[in-house]
Amino acid sequence: MSEYEDPSRDRLKQHFAQRVINQARQLLEVWQRLQRGEWNDSGMGELEQATQLLQRYAERFEQAEHSQLALEIGHCLQRVRENRGRLNSELISQLNLLMQRLSRTGLRHGDRFEQTLLPPLRKPVYLALQQFEQAEQLAQRLEFFGMTALPMASANAFRDAVLERHPAAILMDVDFSGPGAGLQLAEAVQEGLEHKIPLLFFSQHDTDTPTRRAAVRAGGQEFFSANLDASNLFERIEVLTHVAQYEPYRVLIIDDSRAQATHTERVLNSAGIITSTLCEPIEAMGQLAEFQPDLIILDMYMPACNGPELAKVIRHNDRYVSVPIIYLSAEDDLDKQLDAMSEGGDDFLTKPIKPRHLIATVRNRAARARSLKARMVRDSLTGLYNHTHSLQLLEDARRRAERDGQPLSFAMIDIDFFKKVNDTYGHPMGDRVIKSLALFLKQRLRKSDHIGRYGGEEFAVVMPDTDAESAKRVLDEIRQRFAEIQFSAPPHKLSCTFSSGIAQLSPDLDGKLLSQQADQALYVAKHGGRNQVAIFQG
Repeated sequence: MSEYEDPSRDRLKQHFAQRVINQARQLLEVWQRLQRGEWNDSGMGELEQATQLLQRYAERFEQAEHSQLALEIGHCLQRVRENRGRLNSELISQLNLLMQRLSRTGLRHGDRFEQTLLPPLRKPVYLALQQFEQAEQLAQRLEFFGMTALPMASANAFRDAVLERHPAAILMDVDFSGPGAGLQLAEAVQEGLEHKIPLLFFSQHDTDTPTRRAAVRAGGQEFFSANLDASNLFERIEVLTHVAQYEPYRVLIIDDSRAQATHTERVLNSAGIITSTLCEPIEAMGQLAEFQPDLIILDMYMPACNGPELAKVIRHNDRYVSVPIIYLSAEDDLDKQLDAMSEGGDDFLTKPIKPRHLIATVRNRAARARSLKARMVRDSLTGLYNHTHSLQLLEDARRRAERDGQPLSFAMIDIDFFKKVNDTYGHPMGDRVIKSLALFLKQRLRKSDHIGRYGGEEFAVVMPDTDAESAKRVLDEIRQRFAEIQFSAPPHKLSCTFSSGIAQLSPDLDGKLLSQQADQALYVAKHGGRNQVAIFQG
């Protein structure tokens, strides 16, 4: 047996590689925490230390991709130091891009270890269910979504595990180790903890209000009953543990004064907000389409086009009706401020303004705008983009691909025999399958890819900078893994597959024709036996 076939060596290599993955997660967690607050020397020091550790581990354990990313992140942080600790829009964008790349890394291609999409949970989830076999099956299903879960065989085993290591979250059966005993056990392990462990309760049966009230009093933040769906559980734990990747707010600053625009930009950049500055208001619509801001800061008095006029022009476009517009001006006449706000504005801030006031206003307005936009452009069941917005994103990506000379692929995905799933197991099970595939796609595709629910059991994926063959390899891997998921459908277990069709952008092809070609390729995959990926052949 050669050294490459030595099982113990292989296990050791995987163990070392996992240490690199864990350090990468820690670095991402520090970055996300800084993004939500204001940067300071303490946070910068913590980020630098985490980056240095990642580079050290990556070099020691021969993880080239992680080593290179750590090196590039370190260079960016050095530039921040040279800038006396101040961020600018360029550095924020570079760091955010590097962190996104880091969040998609796994182990080396040759390692026999499943790729891990970061940042999944660094700590495991503890599953304390009455039926140990059910806990084991649930743990296996959660693994498909990149989450480590440990089933607990007894109350003593659970107590020992918590003493040894606090979990990321606890799923506790209210009757674990005895009727109502799970409630008491969960409450007991939380006593004295400064930071409470996210706690979710479960009951095999529909429960009464007193039981649910007892769960709330024990610290329960969620309550499941009857069948446990792994995808639902995963999503709830993700929310409760705040590990979903944070996307910095994007603000477009339109001001004819370069000095004032630069000052506003520096204030917002210091809070981790990405900005784009425009001193020629006449170019605003093109920059809106390119930058896609969460919020617009607009000067009131500009020579070529004043603020209220530009606000009305922006509001004429349906895509930007819900984007907040904040006037930032030295105008202190209240009547003129109110008149300006009636012309499409949402708020009026008077110069000079305290940085904290500006940052808080921008964050609050942008957060509400994102929430509203999510309701407008996302599908309520899956959280993916809806049909209309998916086509708009495809058209945006097509224009960028043609401008930059980069490839673009568009994929259509359809769950096989979905009608049979609904007819046999009911629509709630059909919804579970749809949500699971949506989550699977979100986890395994890049952040730069746009995923939409096209309708029913059909999905669409816009894949920038990707040729058709590369898209096929990615979707084929996802297809194979998705087929391995087993859904609990007593007295049976259910597995599903999907088919996919891919089309690549070519000259003189608009978004509508590209989607038609992908649909034709999907037809070929369906009629070729299903459970496969086909590329459009023109």
